Amino acid sequence: MATSPDEGVEKSAILLLSLGEDEAAEVLRNLTPKEVKKISHAMAALKQVPLERIEAVVDELNSESTRHAGMAVNDDVIRAMLTKALGDDKAASLLSRILQGGDSTGVENLKWMEAGTVANLIRNEHPQVIATILAHLDYDQAGGILKLFDDRLRNDVVLRIAILDGVQPIAMQELNGALNRILTGSATQNQKSAMGGVRHVAEILNFVGQQTETTIVDNVREYDPELAQKILDEMFIFENLLDVDDRGIQLLLREVQSDSLIVALKGASPELREKIFKNMSQRAAEMLREDLESKGPVRLSEVESEQKEILKIARRLADEGQIQLGGGGGDDQFV
Repeated sequence: MATSPDEGVEKSAILLLSLGEDEAAEVLRNLTPKEVKKISHAMAALKQVPLERIEAVVDELNSESTRHAGMAVNDDVIRAMLTKALGDDKAASLLSRILQGGDSTGVENLKWMEAGTVANLIRNEHPQVIATILAHLDYDQAGGILKLFDDRLRNDVVLRIAILDGVQPIAMQELNGALNRILTGSATQNQKSAMGGVRHVAEILNFVGQQTETTIVDNVREYDPELAQKILDEMFIFENLLDVDDRGIQLLLREVQSDSLIVALKGASPELREKIFKNMSQRAAEMLREDLESKGPVRLSEVESEQKEILKIARRLADEGQIQLGGGGGDDQFV
């Protein structure tokens, strides 16, 4: 029998709680804000989980047998887990809404909203305000919001992010006062918040799609050719995996699901496909070739979505020092 989305979230919550704080924190670090929010709400609602329920979930997921004779769920358990996974500030913000029913305001709230909702909230603000907000958001969310703006606003905002060199505390306070429901008021340190810049724009553009990316970069080039080139130099797209050495590709493939890889490679160049094939066992490569040949047309948006997920893994491995990287999703075309 298929599992409903709500039931799946509850099972995930039970499994994470049975793992313990350290292991669960490692899992939560790799989830999106929306996923963390759903699972955190589910954990907070559980309170007490019978041993039989834990065993059923663990057995279903082929995990190790539980070591607990039942599990008492309380706020301290959830607080410790979220703090290890998200850090003090993010955990405190999330916990205030989940455990105390609080309704905090600011940019942290925007991180838990759909791109369309945020775009509608901020599209009529001054472009400098919008740029400041997007500079606070995760790259993929900011990219999704940018795609929903018209060309004029999008190009203006991107330029402002590219030349943004942090935001002073007093400016953040003024923004928070003017946009009470949107901007955070937590920037009270004496040093300015680190955000914006060429690298920030490059990371956002990795998530806006090829057509939008080209339009934005062309506009920046008209304004400042050198700035446009700096942005391009900082970008890392799926084809740049060609520049990753064989060991790096092998490490990456260990963490990528085969279904995701098949879809992602539908939009890859022959050269990149061959690089992937040669870093797999002969049998695995043959199976992948057959799966690629037998798979029908796939929407370009789906291909790009899977490529983004693989790039996220690649960036994480690069941040951990395991691989070195060399150096974006849009229309529903078919490839």
